[in-house]
Amino acid sequence: MKAYTKKLTALAFSMVMVSALFTGCSDDKGATEAAKTASTNTGNVYKEKYDPPVTISTVWGVDPELKFKNGENIENNVATKWAKDTLGIDIKSLWSVTDTNNAFATKLRLSMASGQQMPDVVTVGDAQLAQDLIDSGMFQDAGALFDKYASDTWKKAMAQDPNVWNTYMRDGKRMGIPVLDYAYNHDYILWIRQDWLDKLGLAAPKTIDELEKVMEAFKNNNPDGLKPEDVIPLSIGFKTTMNTWMGDPSWIFGAYGTIPQQWNKGADGKLEYGSINPAMKQGLVKLNEWYNKGFIPKEAALWDENKTSEPAVAGKAGILPGPYWMSGWPLSDTVKNVKSAVWKPIALPTGPDGKAGRHGTQFTNGVTLISTQMEHPEAFFTYQNYMFKNLADSQPGGVFDNGLFKGYDYDMDASGKALRYEDIPGGYVNSIRYLLVRDGARIPDAQMKALLNLADGKEATTRLEKEVKLNYGLDTPAAAKVLMSQEGIAYPNLYTGPTTTTMKSKMDYLNKIENQSLNEIIYGKQPADSFDKFVESWKSSGGDQITKEVNDWYSQLNTK
Repeated sequence: MKAYTKKLTALAFSMVMVSALFTGCSDDKGATEAAKTASTNTGNVYKEKYDPPVTISTVWGVDPELKFKNGENIENNVATKWAKDTLGIDIKSLWSVTDTNNAFATKLRLSMASGQQMPDVVTVGDAQLAQDLIDSGMFQDAGALFDKYASDTWKKAMAQDPNVWNTYMRDGKRMGIPVLDYAYNHDYILWIRQDWLDKLGLAAPKTIDELEKVMEAFKNNNPDGLKPEDVIPLSIGFKTTMNTWMGDPSWIFGAYGTIPQQWNKGADGKLEYGSINPAMKQGLVKLNEWYNKGFIPKEAALWDENKTSEPAVAGKAGILPGPYWMSGWPLSDTVKNVKSAVWKPIALPTGPDGKAGRHGTQFTNGVTLISTQMEHPEAFFTYQNYMFKNLADSQPGGVFDNGLFKGYDYDMDASGKALRYEDIPGGYVNSIRYLLVRDGARIPDAQMKALLNLADGKEATTRLEKEVKLNYGLDTPAAAKVLMSQEGIAYPNLYTGPTTTTMKSKMDYLNKIENQSLNEIIYGKQPADSFDKFVESWKSSGGDQITKEVNDWYSQLNTK
């Protein structure tokens, strides 16, 4: 399960129609004026609403947990009706598939290989799939279109991190438009059973040593009376990666000075692959100790992100690492099994040298590609410019002030007061996932600003503040404040370029030997010193060449 498909990211905004779109908005002058000038010779004139309607074709990988109501589906629903009524854009679905076991990527690859019609617009979160689609030659220079048609609001949002384009560059062209995500969305904190701490008379751990004492007490003196063999003090898993969005151990290595499975800046200023840093050995020794003591799941090497949440929700785990938004999902479900359960966010513990570290969140959550065969590419920008103006940068009293679709992701009581998501008649629906681009439109720093405002006691007045208050777990603002108390500990993945030549031929093998070697050390099948042999093998089996390619790219990036 990918990160973007599981978090409770319901955006709250209202279905208030207006007769004129963008009129008098300085933020959108860039799109309107440039489009009028640049497209007169092409016939694809940018419009605020198309009459007769224009068609944008797409394909869908549907989250199996996405709900529908009123007899709708991903191809025909309240959002597709809205697009046609408001913008004159008819969203045509070529096909849809429930996205389990990579079904979406598989079907899209088959479509590409067999020469089937490709969609006008497609948004993908799979990094390798995105590269393969770009390399197919079926999608056009999206950056040129972005420069011509994107609004000032959208351009300013993209400029918060210009590196977001790097992955999709080909010969100086930007072949895909990054889907912006909220900053810090998957940066780590720890969620801990505060009721267990209170019953045991323990304070929240601040160091790895203190964390061990807490885990020992959770397991062997459990305040809920659970037998030691039934308790998982720290619920983590690393089935496919040690660097993901929930339940992974990357922060443990961060306490010793590295983050695995990404590219970090080394002592010499060059990029190094975090998994071969000597600090990894200390983290592996610690995980082996915790495995032997029963502090982590015996099946951790077989657990993915979702699996790590199961013992937490069941009331049998004491600590679950993950993002600040988890009090809404999945942790709010714990009280269904243990009514006395109370989860609280705490900062990441420090290692022996006072270090703490976590992976940093990229400002992107996928990419949107535009077909070379699309008849009206400017229509996509009509759609997204509207979203950036009215959704991402929504102001009090604006079009999307309360929610997207009344009765779906928001509703009001008889007195006109907004309801919390769990009280919506007929059930809450994450209708933002019906939109053409995943999550609609986001300005990276906007949500954290809203969260910190609420944490400091501000009344919710903006759309994002209302969204957080009504649709997220009640502890989300406090958790965001905990996260930002350690703002400087994040390790961003500094390689954001496309897959290198040697990565294409060697990375699968390198990942295989890495996972095997690290797992064997954690499980005690190999001594810690076998890590050194893994590093030698990694380097000689293509890793050194990949490191050279990565640093060649990095040096060119920094000389621009």
